[in-house]
Amino acid sequence: MKKYEDTYQHKGLRNQLVKLLKEKGITDENVLDAINNIPRHFFLDSAFDKIAYEDRAFPIGEGQTISQPYTVAYQTQLLQIKKGDKVLEIGTGSIYQSTILAEMGAWVYTIERQKKLHEAHKNFYFKNKYPNIKFFYGDGFEGLQAYAPFDKIIITAAAPFIPPKLVKQLKVGGMMVVPVDEGDVQRMIRITKMADDSVKEESFDLFSFVPMLTGKNG
Repeated sequence: MKKYEDTYQHKGLRNQLVKLLKEKGITDENVLDAINNIPRHFFLDSAFDKIAYEDRAFPIGEGQTISQPYTVAYQTQLLQIKKGDKVLEIGTGSIYQSTILAEMGAWVYTIERQKKLHEAHKNFYFKNKYPNIKFFYGDGFEGLQAYAPFDKIIITAAAPFIPPKLVKQLKVGGMMVVPVDEGDVQRMIRITKMADDSVKEESFDLFSFVPMLTGKNG
């Protein structure tokens, strides 16, 4: 089977995945529509074709994973994405999360610290379809000050703490969603930046992410 072929079988499996996500509590129709529209198997090695729509993470190289669809949906729902939102993503990985955000109409500025993964993004299949994704190689803890402020920030790795430089790059009223803790399990946190530069912090469910590391690799 060709790598970039989206068959009726694939579409049927996506429908089943969306049904499962609804059962697990995802209610944002825009998030569900984006997941239904994006062929997840395009972001994985063809060896995973038959199981690409199972609700689990898969390895993508360099010690990284493509996140479980439920995790992608959960973080995206917490972000409350609106069309035209300027979103900073920390941890490009497979580009699946970036593409979900772009499909929802966001402008995505995504940072990857793994040089090999970043270089691979130059051959991104959907590059022409989603010109609203901008790729950067760098340290996620530093963010992208030159492009700040951002409406939303999403961190797709386990942060040991909420990065202060990223909080500074949020607009007033902006939100950041980040899994926080250094153990095997992290608490999903959403912060909202207030007018006096303080933050309101909300705590949600537990997840397990690869660790967020400082610096660049490669």
